[in-house]
Amino acid sequence: MTDFEPDAIVVGAGLAGLVATHELALAGRSVLVLDQENRANLGGQAFWSLGGLFFVDSPEQRRMGIKDTRELAWQDWQGSAAFGDTDEDTWGRRWAEAYVDFATHEKRDYLHDLGLRSVPMVGWAERGAADAQGHGNSVPRFHLTWGTGPEVVRVFAEPVADAERRGLVRFAFRHRVDGLVVEDDGTVVGVRGSVLVPSDEPRGVASSREVAGQFELRAPAVVVTSGGIGGNHDLVRETWPVERMGPPPEHLISGVPAHVDGRMLAISEAAGARVVNRDRMWHYTEGIHNWDSIWPRHAIRIIPGPSSLWLDATGRRLPAPNFPGCDNLRTMREILATGYDYSWFVLTQSVIEKEFALSGSEQNPDVTEKDLRVLLRERLSKGAPTPVEKFKEHGEDFVVATTVADLVAGMNKLARGGAPDLDADALEAMLLARDNEVDNAFGKDAQLMLVANARRSRTDKVVRVAKPHKFLDPAHGPLIAVRLNILTRKTLGGIQTDLDSRVLGADGSPVAGLYAAGEVAGFGGGGVHGHNALEGTFLGGCIFSGRAAGRAIAARG
Repeated sequence: MTDFEPDAIVVGAGLAGLVATHELALAGRSVLVLDQENRANLGGQAFWSLGGLFFVDSPEQRRMGIKDTRELAWQDWQGSAAFGDTDEDTWGRRWAEAYVDFATHEKRDYLHDLGLRSVPMVGWAERGAADAQGHGNSVPRFHLTWGTGPEVVRVFAEPVADAERRGLVRFAFRHRVDGLVVEDDGTVVGVRGSVLVPSDEPRGVASSREVAGQFELRAPAVVVTSGGIGGNHDLVRETWPVERMGPPPEHLISGVPAHVDGRMLAISEAAGARVVNRDRMWHYTEGIHNWDSIWPRHAIRIIPGPSSLWLDATGRRLPAPNFPGCDNLRTMREILATGYDYSWFVLTQSVIEKEFALSGSEQNPDVTEKDLRVLLRERLSKGAPTPVEKFKEHGEDFVVATTVADLVAGMNKLARGGAPDLDADALEAMLLARDNEVDNAFGKDAQLMLVANARRSRTDKVVRVAKPHKFLDPAHGPLIAVRLNILTRKTLGGIQTDLDSRVLGADGSPVAGLYAAGEVAGFGGGGVHGHNALEGTFLGGCIFSGRAAGRAIAARG
């Protein structure tokens, strides 16, 4: 690398790193991108994502008759974030307001100009279902990228690849940063670390950590874009918010590859960065073990519609408003309060066909490959999408039966942690009581009210929410139970930054030469989401903060 003197070093070749690199190259700045994995992992965790994006008052929303405004989105964000009055939330709140403005006025055009498109049907994720001033999206805002996560990566990777061909950008893969180079005055002037042995492992597969050499590289600016901690279960448990969420789960499965290890948080802190909100996390309650794993403890999240009956490990129905797709962290607290780290969905074949989507680009080949014919066949024809049916057939968390007694017998075989056997008569009585409400034009079942409200959305009525029916009606069978596990995913806290993505130190002033973007920075400010997140906001946070970092460094001259 001695023949290349970059204007900036970017640590991490995920989405935030690609965006920062793209913006720097647009301004004619030279960039060196380091990553501990090989080139096959370019784009990082974003590649595996469903590609959901949070837009406000978009053309897609307006075409569907969804009335959304910047004011309503900001109300929802604040109600979810529950920002505190401490200085740990000062910059997160500023980032949040700037991000909602970006999502309303610039974000869609910015991505559209790069070639990104969304499917026309807008989804409704994290519905809340409790309080207008509390958590959740008041309207559908989940815009699914046509091409899912790989397409989000592509629109930035292609211009970066062009800059690489022109000599503005260089990549140094298998370069693991072990420390930041800091001058006596506190200015960050470079990175040092270990060159790992070459790896030809496919994307996502855990690679060797054997060291082949050392390096030290310098530049006027260093941007940390190394992601979160979800692949490091020890660190997840160490920073778990016990007071808010209860004890950490004994059984965790990973929604991210093993290289999402959180190492750069401590490394940045040692160089003067302030890390805040360490115990704020966004892990999912609806994780299932992948029957066809890529990385260790590979998990997939079910993205559910609202109809499945949700039971805790003891067989108790979770109380309102802990319904599928409503309030992830509130439901997490309810589950862990039982003393067990799993729960159950109970549903029918009619529900799984309409309401089960699986998170991940590889679990949605029709959208990922942008094949309209396959999309129409998979989503609108009889039967569940092929990836869902494969999980139903092969997944270790699924039980399928024609009677309640057989269903419960299968569920009891999957119990763990000393949970008591479930009672078939109790579950049948619960299902019968629920079914008695279906024919009632009024009723008192809050979940059925939620289903009725959801079907007012065109997307939900056509492709996402099953028509209300009796679960004990054999015409809608068989019965299905799914054991739901805690799946690690996102880190909501991180390195505190100002609105230019400059890293802030303990005294609140910028650490000269150091920037951070993406998940390692809590997606901006050390916690743009506060305590709780709205879906479709994670990729956008990488884009927004990476863009801010690249533009700020380029503006330095």
